[in-house]
Amino acid sequence: MSKNYNREILKLLKENGCYFVRHGKGDHDIWYSPITDRPFTVDGNIKSEYLANAVMKQSGVKHKF
Repeated sequence: MSKNYNREILKLLKENGCYFVRHGKGDHDIWYSPITDRPFTVDGNIKSEYLANAVMKQSGVKHKF
């Protein structure tokens, strides 16, 4: 059984000043990171540790799953 990382990711993003910008295609959302000063995409159903870590890296938040 795979774990869903979305709840943890969104909590960490908000705690680090990232914020939701808009909905993207499908179940993806566009977020903005003041750490990297860039927008990035967050999938609505992240079940892979690899993908969860990739989102954290794009956001600039120092956290590993």
